[in-house]
Amino acid sequence: MAEVNTDVQTKVAKEHEESFDEGDFATMLEESLKEAEKDSNIEGIIVEIKDDTVLIDVGKKSEGRLNLSEILDSEGNPKYSIGDSITVVVTGFRNERPIVSHKKALKKEKIKAFIKEHSSEDDETIIEAKIISKNRGGFIAENSDGVEFFLPRSQAAIKDAQGLVGKSIKAKILKIDSENESILISRKKLLDEERKKRKDLVQELMEKDEVIEGIVKKITTYGMFVDVGGVDGLVHYSEISYKGPVNPSTLYNEGDKVPVRAISYDKEKRHLSLSIKAAMPDPWDEIKDALDVGDAIEVTVSNIEPYGAFVDLGNDIEGFLHISEISWDKNIKHPKDHIKEGEIINVDVIEISPEDRRLRVSLKNLLPKPFEEFKSNYKIGEIAKGVVTTITNFGAFVKIGSVEGLLHNEDASWDRNEKCKDLLKVGDEVEVKIVKVDNEEEKISLSKKELEESPVQKYAKKHQQGDIVTGKVRDVKEFGIFVELEEGVDALIRKEDLGNMEQEEVNIGDEIEAAIAFIDEKKNRIRLSVRRLSKIKEREVLNEINKEEKMTLGDILKDQLPS
Repeated sequence: MAEVNTDVQTKVAKEHEESFDEGDFATMLEESLKEAEKDSNIEGIIVEIKDDTVLIDVGKKSEGRLNLSEILDSEGNPKYSIGDSITVVVTGFRNERPIVSHKKALKKEKIKAFIKEHSSEDDETIIEAKIISKNRGGFIAENSDGVEFFLPRSQAAIKDAQGLVGKSIKAKILKIDSENESILISRKKLLDEERKKRKDLVQELMEKDEVIEGIVKKITTYGMFVDVGGVDGLVHYSEISYKGPVNPSTLYNEGDKVPVRAISYDKEKRHLSLSIKAAMPDPWDEIKDALDVGDAIEVTVSNIEPYGAFVDLGNDIEGFLHISEISWDKNIKHPKDHIKEGEIINVDVIEISPEDRRLRVSLKNLLPKPFEEFKSNYKIGEIAKGVVTTITNFGAFVKIGSVEGLLHNEDASWDRNEKCKDLLKVGDEVEVKIVKVDNEEEKISLSKKELEESPVQKYAKKHQQGDIVTGKVRDVKEFGIFVELEEGVDALIRKEDLGNMEQEEVNIGDEIEAAIAFIDEKKNRIRLSVRRLSKIKEREVLNEINKEEKMTLGDILKDQLPS
């Protein structure tokens, strides 16, 4: 029989020697010895392994019974053999036979080792354990080393007690009972301490208003959570950079160290807001005296949108390059056709407002101006090739180099009935003559018909000044009459050249005879004169009369001469 602690014997004897007879005393002593030995680790010897039970000699009248499953390995084979020494603990008795457990003995050894290591009164160890079961008083938790702890219900700090089973928790040691080998833990104590620590830290952050170092814990689409001394604060994506809202995942990774400043705290929601940009010097203060409208600066294209591009100055300031400021080409469809993200370009500052944090730049201002370039390459009267870009009701726009000129309908063809939309389509390459350049309005007028022989030029090959011609009245104006001589050939009889003809008596469609006053092939003009026609006819009559008079005088003289 195992050796019994004499102190226990003495204590039991003194308590009961006057109240019980010898038979009662023996019974009580046996019960006391059982209780004393219960829950104490004992070294036993395996004497038999059969079926699902292992018999172990623990120094009692009867061998202790151990469930075979407690000593099986992962493959289901016993880890011990008959005759092996094994540590067990008596967990109870059945028909005077001890019931023992090897697993509980091992756990008790781990608890003893833990108690020995954490017996100091100022131990502030935070343990992490999994809730494996619950009882009327609270919960049993076990850490990764197999040490069991007791979490009283009052220290769980949770409403749903059943929901806690199976979950891992963090808690602080509340009490260590070395005598009973038990460890009480408290989740409530840890949470209370963390809340106080958080409150004190937040108060310190807000009062000191200092830049501190934090660690990025989690990145989201709307910002990132940063740990500052054990308290998590949110850095909203609008508080990362002075250039405006940015995607934090493009700049940071979890675990990165970042400088932050506390900017606000919501006591009700216990929400701490942090800012990275507030922890850095304001770049707008740096450039407000160093940059002015008209300055040329080097920037990097950071983001391209259909309406323009954002450019980075390299000091956390972003400027905006509108699509209209990218190229002198008015028909630009998308900025990506001219610039690309990451490209370094030179731009001109066209607006800067540090107060509004607004910076607008222009790329085209630093590029050669197409109109000036055109003027240096082409002169009025020269012929150029271009591409039709737009067709309208009044004509067509033709792109020559980097500029567009207007080909008006009346300059497209000598045929008055033909318009640009009848002759051309977008994308056609055409040859045109530069007929006018307006420097103030920066407009260019073109002509296609002047590259062809005009109807007047064809007409001039068959007629000349002084010829008498006949035509039909096409239009009557206050200043004169337009006469169609041939298809596409018009001539003007000015009011003062009508002679004795009354303009009010002339109707459209009437035939009229006149003399060609002059032909201007360059300007495609013909002038007629009825008055000149009258003079020509008068001259012809006089010539005829003179001719007849000379013939009559000759005949008279001839008759008077001797034969």
